Amino acid sequence: MYRFLLSRQWVLVTLLALALIPTMIELGFWQLHRHEHKVAQNSLIADNLKAEPVPVTDLTSPGHTVPRADYWRQVTATGSYDTAHEVVVRRRTAADGRVGYHVLTPFVLAGGGPTVMVNRGWIADNGNQTDFPKIPAPPAGKVTVTGRLMADQTTAASGIKDVKGLPPRQVMLINSTEQAKALGRTVLGGYIEQTAPESPGDSPELIPAPDDSSIGPHMAYAVQWWLFSAAVPVGWFILVRREKQDREAAAAEPAAAPEPVTAA
Repeated sequence: MYRFLLSRQWVLVTLLALALIPTMIELGFWQLHRHEHKVAQNSLIADNLKAEPVPVTDLTSPGHTVPRADYWRQVTATGSYDTAHEVVVRRRTAADGRVGYHVLTPFVLAGGGPTVMVNRGWIADNGNQTDFPKIPAPPAGKVTVTGRLMADQTTAASGIKDVKGLPPRQVMLINSTEQAKALGRTVLGGYIEQTAPESPGDSPELIPAPDDSSIGPHMAYAVQWWLFSAAVPVGWFILVRREKQDREAAAAEPAAAPEPVTAA
């Protein structure tokens, strides 16, 4: 009755179904893990943004790798901007999708302290990527900067290729180790994403806080994959049943009567 399942066609169909079921289940768990990661990240962002600002030297030091638990922590730094060694970070987008630069300025801590890199915000591309863009100057003299502590950027974490041979004072990634080499001085690990003071004339545009409310579609995708995995055996059973019915119907059809032979 079901001997057709031993045919080459049906063996391949069955093997494909057996392979799809665990694959879809695993894809569902992958999306579930992404959902859990997003929820945990949102919680971390919310908690760290609500925390009281602390001096940046409380959370980082020269050569320090900022741990994930300290991402987006509110920090303060008092000192002065070193605009003579300011650089721009290429191919960065504003909140509305415009392409331009991030302005990265060394900030020398007061009292002869080390330097910390400050991302002052976004400026528009001036249309010529070989010339250093015009950047509004920050406040002169001693000032207190408040911002979010961020980890050094890497190609592995950001997906941005660290292109070499760029025009002077242009970089692809914000990396305190590379800036320490370029400056020839001690630089704190990570950098500050400035939130205050506001830029005069709103340029550079301060980088908005990360979104801690959206959880994305990952849970919905997980449920979809699990539903697909449950549908595979159901679909296989329906196909088998239909094949069996078609074969039984074909076997039940009466054989066609032979045509009469006419004598010559």
